[in-house]
Amino acid sequence: MTPRPESSGSHPEQPAEQRRTEPPTPARKKPAAKKQPATAAAKKFAAGKTPVKKTAAAAAKSAPAAKATVQKAAAKKTAKKTAGKAVGKAPAGKKPSAGSRVRDTARTAPAPVPEAAVRPAPPEAEIAVSPAVDAGDRERLLDGWHHAPHSVLGAHPVPGGVAFRAFRPYARAVTVVSGGMSVALHDDGDGFFSGLLPLREVPAYRLLVTYEEAELDTEDAYRFLPTLGELDLHLIGEGRHEELWTVLGAHPMTHQGVAGTRFSVWAPNARGVRVAGSFNIWDGAAFPMRSLGSTGVWELFVPGIGEGELYKFEITRPDGSKTLRADPMARRTEVPPATSSIVTSSRYEWGDSEWLERRAELPAHRAPFSVYEVHLASWRPGLTYRQLAEQLPAYVKDLGFTHVELMPVAEHPFGGSWGYQVTGFYAPTARLGTPDDFKYLVDALHRAGIGVIMDWVPAHFPRDEWALAEFDGRPLYEHSDPLRAAHPDWGTLEFDFGRREVRNFLVANALYWCEEFHIDGLRVDAVASMLYLDYSREPGEWTPNEHGGRENLDAVAFLQEMNATVYRRVPGVVTIAEESTAWDGVTRATHHRGPSGFGGLGFGLKWNMGWMHDSLEYMSHEPVHRAYHHGEMTFSMVYAYSENYVLPISHDEVVHGKGSLVSKMPGDWWRRRADLRAYLGYMWAHPGKQLLFMGQEFAQGAEWSEAHGPDWWLLDPHYGAEADHRGVRDLVRDLNTVYRSTPALWQNDTEPSGFRWVTGDAADDNVLAFLRYDADGSPLLAVCHFAPVVRHDYRIGVPDDVPAWHEVLNTDQARYGGGGVTNPDPVKPEPQGWHGRPASIRLTLPPLATVWLRPA
Repeated sequence: MTPRPESSGSHPEQPAEQRRTEPPTPARKKPAAKKQPATAAAKKFAAGKTPVKKTAAAAAKSAPAAKATVQKAAAKKTAKKTAGKAVGKAPAGKKPSAGSRVRDTARTAPAPVPEAAVRPAPPEAEIAVSPAVDAGDRERLLDGWHHAPHSVLGAHPVPGGVAFRAFRPYARAVTVVSGGMSVALHDDGDGFFSGLLPLREVPAYRLLVTYEEAELDTEDAYRFLPTLGELDLHLIGEGRHEELWTVLGAHPMTHQGVAGTRFSVWAPNARGVRVAGSFNIWDGAAFPMRSLGSTGVWELFVPGIGEGELYKFEITRPDGSKTLRADPMARRTEVPPATSSIVTSSRYEWGDSEWLERRAELPAHRAPFSVYEVHLASWRPGLTYRQLAEQLPAYVKDLGFTHVELMPVAEHPFGGSWGYQVTGFYAPTARLGTPDDFKYLVDALHRAGIGVIMDWVPAHFPRDEWALAEFDGRPLYEHSDPLRAAHPDWGTLEFDFGRREVRNFLVANALYWCEEFHIDGLRVDAVASMLYLDYSREPGEWTPNEHGGRENLDAVAFLQEMNATVYRRVPGVVTIAEESTAWDGVTRATHHRGPSGFGGLGFGLKWNMGWMHDSLEYMSHEPVHRAYHHGEMTFSMVYAYSENYVLPISHDEVVHGKGSLVSKMPGDWWRRRADLRAYLGYMWAHPGKQLLFMGQEFAQGAEWSEAHGPDWWLLDPHYGAEADHRGVRDLVRDLNTVYRSTPALWQNDTEPSGFRWVTGDAADDNVLAFLRYDADGSPLLAVCHFAPVVRHDYRIGVPDDVPAWHEVLNTDQARYGGGGVTNPDPVKPEPQGWHGRPASIRLTLPPLATVWLRPA
């Protein structure tokens, strides 16, 4: 049993009466004709006689009229709502909650109470104190800043028996029901009710709460011990709770034999926290949470509350003002623009065990890895997670991609952010379905043999007043220094990576997606903005680190911790950095120090932004000018083995006026498509893994918009140019097919021994030629020709130990929409040395095309 923790408020163990500094006020007496004392009721109950049982009307009649007229009006109005929401009709298809129900004439009595618990106290113990809540506690509870409500409310042994106290605003009466005993509590005004029963022990009991037009039969939330154990609280305090989502947030559970929901939240600066939701008509006054010591965690177990209930936390800030906040750990949310959190639990049964068992057989950098990037909400607009599961896996498998990368699926309020401004870090967006629906999609992709990578955004978060910004009244998740907190580019707030609880929140979040949703990889967004203190900041707008440098040491430590933890706990998962600078050691192990003195960041792969920018710049030029930009296509090999790279043609390159991939190419429609095909052939042969954004696989002409997604109509057989677009898609399918069956193209991606230039300086011909090798030395020859002419008998130097070469892929094939200039027969080497090699072959180079050849 977890002991109650110390608190800065009322002592949780000590009854309110024993904390008073002045003698207790004697209990007020009622005329016998109006109200039978609790002592008499208890004596009759103990003697086995029929106890006095007040009706709701009688209880209300006996209660003094202590409330003002405005409170009565509010009570009447709210009680009507309560009757329909909290204790009346259950929503369609939803059973009434187990711990609270509308009282009827056949209410089942609670379990019998042991006789010892209700045996009257000796006469000398009946000199009792007032059970009413004292003025200090009363004020704190009314104002919403009580740290230890359980020490006041509920049932507590006191001199003279057991004091029962309840805080139920708008109630007309509250009755304690235990076994066959039913005793009305005294109405102390302002929603407080109290009574003293001459019992030796606290019995099992329930509360019957009477409103204007309804009665609520419920467990008392303030009779339960804390639901969080000492180890959990210790790990939270240390910032080392790797399964943070299992202890914070809202969790349906059975506690002390009673079904309900545990609510817990980290808010160390709050003066008080209350739970408000659909179950209490969004009035959290009667649901104050307790502070669990110095951890900053607040907790409350609410009996009778289950799945589907909406909730938020009402936080009293240090200045006494209040704010209503969504749960940072919510695992389900309302559909935006609504912002409430939803109580949920998962019942999904996975069917991807075979996939999980074999995904760790090869590390990502030594395995085939070609990625189709998807924005789920616009891939097929209007489809839910489950509907996407019927179409997306089949489409991706047909094209031969090994993985999909999902743009952020965590909840975000503005669809135009594409998910990169997250407010619900632990909740898949409700726009497309429930968390279990998202699991269904991941499962379907796995069963189709496709890995799932998701974009993850730990760099920053938006300023929405109902989310993380100044969550408990002061900077909490963001840095306390405004210059460090404000992101200069996006109007968002940067996380305080130096605070252990914030690091814990993010590290656990990475694990959450991998463990709970079986995600195979995390592509970490905006890493460069995290690593540098002066990122997008002018001199005077940033402060150097303790060594006088511009590196954000806190962010470095966070990324190292995140990567080390993910790789330790989840075998087969890969982390990928979107890092646009030359930071040393992004994909180096965290315990290996580099020339800069830093250990590696520990990522598995890194986006090669330099390759992307350089190669697209080259392709944008007219072929006659490309000779002067040849180095832009060859420079990537200078640093190709400094990191483990992904070659990204992502959403960022086809939006905001940049145009689609095919539209970046110069010339007429035929030349643009030819250039695109040649470029894709070059990309798939270049060392590194491939990533292609949706719509580019069929040469969509318009840039992407999240409002309507890819232009699927281009593939309609009735469209005149359908064959042009289908041809590019057929090429992508064949690129993936040959790629996956040719280890030379992926096995040694990160090893210099896997690549050899044949010619990298044929700038005047716009030709690149190179060899790729697998671990056994078997080669593939790639020749890229970026001029719009046919070159016959073009001599290429080759090794002399291959008897013949045959063409396995040619981007100019007629079925791709090309001119059909190919090398159909095996090509035998000639003993004439060329390009520094002992033998050579003569090829016909198609215009604007890439050709792959393998040993025949």
